[in-house]
Amino acid sequence: MTAQVDYLAVLFTTTSGASGDLLGSDEKDLVQLVWQLVDLNNKKLGKVNEVLIRPEHSDLAEDCLGEREEGDEVEDSEESVSTVTGLEHALNQFHLRLTNEVNTLGTGTSVCVCTDGQLHIRQVLHPEAADKNLALPECFNSFFDLRKEFRKHFPSADTKSLEVQYMAESLSVTVEPVAMLDPTPVTAALQVQTMANIVLALLSEPLRHTFSNPERVTEKFESGTCSKMERVCDNTVIRARGLPWQSSDQDIARFFRGLNIAKGGAALCLNAQGRRNGEALVRFVSEEHRDMALQRHKHHMGNRYIEVYKATGEDFLKIAGGTSSEVALFLSREDQVIVRMRGLPFTATPDQVLAFFSRGRGLKRCVLSVVTRMASYLCVSLMEGRLATPSSYSPVRSMLSALSGSTKTSWGRDTLSYSRAPPLRCNRC
Repeated sequence: MTAQVDYLAVLFTTTSGASGDLLGSDEKDLVQLVWQLVDLNNKKLGKVNEVLIRPEHSDLAEDCLGEREEGDEVEDSEESVSTVTGLEHALNQFHLRLTNEVNTLGTGTSVCVCTDGQLHIRQVLHPEAADKNLALPECFNSFFDLRKEFRKHFPSADTKSLEVQYMAESLSVTVEPVAMLDPTPVTAALQVQTMANIVLALLSEPLRHTFSNPERVTEKFESGTCSKMERVCDNTVIRARGLPWQSSDQDIARFFRGLNIAKGGAALCLNAQGRRNGEALVRFVSEEHRDMALQRHKHHMGNRYIEVYKATGEDFLKIAGGTSSEVALFLSREDQVIVRMRGLPFTATPDQVLAFFSRGRGLKRCVLSVVTRMASYLCVSLMEGRLATPSSYSPVRSMLSALSGSTKTSWGRDTLSYSRAPPLRCNRC
């Protein structure tokens, strides 16, 4: 989305935990969505909408809900409030109401979310949706940061310390005193109304602000290589510890969902034996995203909590830096994986490995290369998907589906295990 938008959905979220600069840092569930539509062309405000979410085990949720019963909905010219159970229903309600309101106005169709800072989108909505395996509506993949839009006209203001009250006072916007307290379920609606009035002030003379080129949330992690000669900023790298041993770069990207990781920016660390040691270096697109990643210290990946610390560009290059054109070529092709095999006889040859995969499995034509690094330890490159022949596609799929952990089979009298190997490390295993 690069063109000017017709509407802004000014959005505010509340969780059952920390608020303000620590919003989303404690993995607490979302309990409230409040938004108001702003017609940018006609400089008009829509009604304030509120969805209260009933999560499990939350005292704040009970405070939010008050005496409202589940399913109750009250609508008038000023406010629309409803109560739902679960994030999925809340997202559906948000998307339905927003779409209906835009369609009712009928003077434009492009709408984009606008929030006070980055945390509501990147640290609350995206992480919780990923944790609950929910697909967010497309509208949450791009948004305007009201603080950054304000700084385009007031460059001396510090984005990190900017508050709604400061922006309102700078633009001579009247503010209700209660709205300036710490955000609570009671004041969230007033906060949204103040933000909407700030938007109108930015649109008016003499600023005549244009809302275009919103921020984007990366939807898919891109694998890639990093040259040892590349310059990596120290303020963009973190070290993650405590990862499950079978974690992949995609799992790491999922853990940091909502934050933009640089291409090829997830590097798994290996020990001297070539096995993953539960650590990874992750490079983000900016210091801002790195700082938000640090707030996910001791967040959970499954049942494990992950430690997140600062690291340096040098640390990242030691793990991810390389010059192998073979690896770069491999990563440029989609639908390919590497499988590591252990327990092979010391006399095993690459031809025997090819024969092993062709025995009743139909995989021989899918094996691109066999790389020997030491006795009884080989790396096998497998091709899957559109490059594979129909007869080989299903066996590859069935084999890979079993590779979430290790899979054991027999090689003569020996027991052989094979597991998915990290592609960035294939030239060093």
